[in-house]
Amino acid sequence: MIEAKDTDLNLLVVFQAVYQERQISLAARRLGLSQPAISNALARLRRTLNDPLFVRTAAGMQPTPRAELFADSVGPALQQITAALNQQGGFDPSGGMRRFTLAMSDVGEVYFMPVLAARLPALAPGVQISTVRANTVDLKTEMESGRIDLALGAFDQLSDAWFQKRIFRQSYVCMMRSEHPLAGAELTPAAFRNARHLIVNAREEPYLRINQALEKAGVSIAAQLQVPHYVAVPYIVAQSDLLVTVPQKLAERAAAPFGLCYRKPPVQLPDLSSYLFWHRRYQSDPGNQWLRQLIVETFTEL
Repeated sequence: MIEAKDTDLNLLVVFQAVYQERQISLAARRLGLSQPAISNALARLRRTLNDPLFVRTAAGMQPTPRAELFADSVGPALQQITAALNQQGGFDPSGGMRRFTLAMSDVGEVYFMPVLAARLPALAPGVQISTVRANTVDLKTEMESGRIDLALGAFDQLSDAWFQKRIFRQSYVCMMRSEHPLAGAELTPAAFRNARHLIVNAREEPYLRINQALEKAGVSIAAQLQVPHYVAVPYIVAQSDLLVTVPQKLAERAAAPFGLCYRKPPVQLPDLSSYLFWHRRYQSDPGNQWLRQLIVETFTEL
């Protein structure tokens, strides 16, 4: 058995940097070391573990299966050591300075960000929040490294390294301008099928299932006007006689500013559950804990 007392723990720091960056040069820059120092540290760890750990490829230093297993333990262990070294400090939102990065969809930005923007100046004037589109990044890697602090949304592909809490469950609704001919009439299945629709042609789950359900209900997706995301939807529907099927939270935010109304669709559609996700490495991080609690208290619905 390899004992911790017989191992230079700095080798674990080097391993973690190479695992996250996938490049010797980037790991060296991140740790403030030379590239030969990084290579020498890797060579020592390879001898200790009797495994190559990383294989050089055109895509960078790719981990071996042994390295993948090793990383699952090394990351949380280093995080606990860091937390122990700094446990005398906490996070004071009223006076603390920190930037958080949240991953979410465009629907999430429309729903969550206005509320957070309104609450933060009084609660945490030194806190800044930026967002990234969840479908444009590798969430596992970005959250493991800490470059993304939290993710909010309906993500189907989860890693066992993530913790999660459901925030709310919502239905899909049919949204239209308030002067639409169907706004004051009965929205029958036939009227719904025969209307002109705006289709959000999202390619990722779970939104992809909605268009499949619409087609099953008789709406010809290919014959309709299409956009690749939700953010332009209120602008388009407000100026046309198009119907659009959207998550209810988006309809609630967009209805009043754009003169829209929304109704329950006359076809059966799946519900959508939104979750708060965080990486287990940051379970005990005081700032991460504070922001998680704020989001839960602000947005959770029973």
